[in-house]
Amino acid sequence: MGVDSLLVTPFTGERYADGAALSRLIAPPYDVISNEQRRRYAAADPHNIVHLILPEAAGDANRYRAAAAQLAAWRAAGVFVRDPGPAVYVVAQEFQTPAGERHMRVGMFAAAATEPYETRRIRPHEKTHRGPKVDRLELLRATHTNLESIFLLAPDADGALAAGLRAVVQGPRPPDATAELDGVTIRLWVVSGPDADRLAGAAAPPLYIADGHHRFETAVAYAGENPAARRLLAFVVSTRDPGLVVLPTHRVIYAGDRDLQGLEPEWRKYFDVQPVQPDADPVALLAAAGRERTACIVATEGKKDRLLVLRQDAPLGSIVELGRTAAVRSLDVAVVERLVVQEILASGHSTPTLTYTPNAAAALELAHLGKALAAVLLNPTRVDQVLAVADAGDVMPPKSTYFIPKVPSGLVLRHVDA
Repeated sequence: MGVDSLLVTPFTGERYADGAALSRLIAPPYDVISNEQRRRYAAADPHNIVHLILPEAAGDANRYRAAAAQLAAWRAAGVFVRDPGPAVYVVAQEFQTPAGERHMRVGMFAAAATEPYETRRIRPHEKTHRGPKVDRLELLRATHTNLESIFLLAPDADGALAAGLRAVVQGPRPPDATAELDGVTIRLWVVSGPDADRLAGAAAPPLYIADGHHRFETAVAYAGENPAARRLLAFVVSTRDPGLVVLPTHRVIYAGDRDLQGLEPEWRKYFDVQPVQPDADPVALLAAAGRERTACIVATEGKKDRLLVLRQDAPLGSIVELGRTAAVRSLDVAVVERLVVQEILASGHSTPTLTYTPNAAAALELAHLGKALAAVLLNPTRVDQVLAVADAGDVMPPKSTYFIPKVPSGLVLRHVDA
């Protein structure tokens, strides 16, 4: 497989013709949609994108072929309309974090080269699994269309990409499409000609996968089968964009026979452990403690919470499970996962359940009310740490980052030859 000289280019996209109904037609990425949510999005409109990205088929029909037939029928009926020529699609998403902070993230849909990681022009930070890649490859083979995008981060050393994208959003031209998805306000501008080339050119390599590792590797595999599929749909955001937000993924543990107090002597080998006062703000306390050192909060029933702060003399050198490279071994999530979460999970005889949430208030409530054994709160992984892990050729522990908001599916599609 060759390497394209330009990593990111404009492309000719397809969009829903009924712009007024766009809020009913789009959905989050397939891999964050629960069964209940799929039913809700599917019921919102018979043409909702979820019918294609999470297809169902009646009887013995192949669901991937069914998705392809559905897509062909929608195209024939004018549900999707192909834009007149190559463009990039600038998108502003206005959203609120679980803590109530408001932000606007600006990025662009463009076409990124499908090339092996060995070129080092697109860099991963996550380990993938075979099952999702088989699923997405079958869908791509059937539809020959990028129904969803990956999410790429551009280091943008001179800030040209961030400035160029913000100039579109803040300029006098009204958006070409607007929508709302799960409380996120979305505006989209179609940018063509020299302006599109300039924005695409500002997304210079290397780029880093924020979300969509499985989709990217699937696209690379498909390009090996189909030479026309040398690019895939990508949403590119500058790391200098002030609306680029990463939330921590807090751990919630369900188990009935763990003595957390009995684990404290082991934790004290590595952490300074102190009680959290019931009237304290755990999130603010954690943020303050984590400015200089790794920290976490272990919350339990009745607000009997503990703040754990990594000691400067903590003997971490012999713990190989922390990670292969210094970039990973320095991550809060790697240290806390190995020394706190895994210790809780292994301390009893019953089979525990581990879940994840970016919402600290929800995690605390589950623990404080005794609905869960414990919640382990973390500080967020920084964007520069994501890039450092990728630069080191390493991978992060599972659920290390939660970029918000998710990139909507259905705003623009890309046929593999576009």
